[in-house]
Amino acid sequence: MPAGSRARFAAKPLTHSGTPVPLWLAAFQEAPLPALDLAGCPGLVVVAAHPDDETLGVGAMITQLVAIGVRVQVVCVSDGGARPGSAASERLRAQTIRRFELRSATNTLNAPPPLSLGLPGGELTAHEDRLTGALTEILRAAGPGAWCAAPWRGDGHPDHEAVGHAAWAACAHTGAALLEYPVWMWHWAVPGDPAVPWERAHAVPAPAWAVSRKRLAAQRYRSRFEPTGGSAPALPGFVLARLLAVGEVVFR
Repeated sequence: MPAGSRARFAAKPLTHSGTPVPLWLAAFQEAPLPALDLAGCPGLVVVAAHPDDETLGVGAMITQLVAIGVRVQVVCVSDGGARPGSAASERLRAQTIRRFELRSATNTLNAPPPLSLGLPGGELTAHEDRLTGALTEILRAAGPGAWCAAPWRGDGHPDHEAVGHAAWAACAHTGAALLEYPVWMWHWAVPGDPAVPWERAHAVPAPAWAVSRKRLAAQRYRSRFEPTGGSAPALPGFVLARLLAVGEVVFR
C-alpha cells in the first residue's frame, strides 16, 4: 500500500474542502468504472473501523443486498470514542452515543443488528493481530464464498488502514472475497492518482431509492454531522455530499 497516503491526508485536513466533486464526476464520465455485479454475492460481512464507515462507504450496497434477501452482517471494530483530550466520562458518553447511532443507521438500511467489537478507536494499529483473529472467525461463520467489505488499506486514516490490513489477512485465511472501500481517499486523492489501485476499481450500481436510504442512514449520525457542545461538526457537510455524489466504489 502507498506509504504516503497518511501524509497526504494529514496535509489536507477536513478544514480543507478536498478534491471537488466535479473533478471526480468528469473523470468517471471520461473513463467509466466497470460495475460490480451484486447478483453474485452469496453473503456480505461489512467491516467498519468506526460507526459511520459502513454507511458512508457501502450503505447503498448494504441496503440493496438486504432487499434481495442476501444476508448482511455489519461488524464495527471500535465505538469511535471522543475528541482527543476528553475526560473518561465524556469518552464513555461518546461511545454510547455512537453505538446507538450505529444501530439506528443499520436499521435504516434494513440490515440486522450490528456486531460491535469494542476495540479502542485511534489505537487500532496496535490491535491488528487480535482483529485479524476475530474477523477470521466471523468470516468462517459467514460461509463459503462470502464477500467482505472493509476500508481500503491505503485510505489515509491509520484506523482504516489497520482494519483493512486485518480484513485482508482474514480473507486470505478463509477464502472470502475482499472488497476494499475508500472513504477518505475521495478527500485527498485526485482522479488518475497513481496511489490509487484504479485497475481494481468497480462502481457499485445504486438506484435512487438506495442512495436515499444511504442518506437517511448517514443522517442518524448526528454526533458526527451536527455541532456539539459549541464545537464545529466532526464531519463537515461536504463530506457526505461528496460521498453521495461520487457514489460507491470498491477495489477487488
